[in-house]
Amino acid sequence: MAKKKTKKTLPEQVLEHHDVAYEDLALNVLDQTAEQRQATLAEFELIEDDIYKTLAAMGDKTGPVVAVLPITEHLSLKKLAQVSDNKKVHMIPLKDLQKTTGYIHGANNPVGIWQNKHFPIFIDQSAENRDYFLVSAGELGRSDKINPQNLADLIQAPFVDLRQ
Repeated sequence: MAKKKTKKTLPEQVLEHHDVAYEDLALNVLDQTAEQRQATLAEFELIEDDIYKTLAAMGDKTGPVVAVLPITEHLSLKKLAQVSDNKKVHMIPLKDLQKTTGYIHGANNPVGIWQNKHFPIFIDQSAENRDYFLVSAGELGRSDKINPQNLADLIQAPFVDLRQ
């Protein structure tokens, strides 16, 4: 079940250091049945479209690039390549993910990647005018509810079309 977290993750410490407001939530809907997921989301007055995933890819010219988009959508590698000045990008293999981003699958966080790796990050335009969205807090089962524009300003991430 979902509950409030207490110990701050590195990305949360970075957000606080830069005076970026967020709400930390112990929320893990990815391993739940549809019924459990709906109950958990209802408890927090959220819908699935509020949750965004952070995906890491490798560009043929720039190296690693990061995309943030709704968990309900699929990433267009072609669009990510175009906005990141690459001819092609491919998803980073799971076996290489942690050594590339510093995070395991399911815990990639745009703030932590920006702080530690300085990779280019792109946020899907669907988030641009939202009041909030949820991104991983850098650990499995932990999320941060944050204003997308505040996040984009902090990590210098443009809003672009990333969806298939």
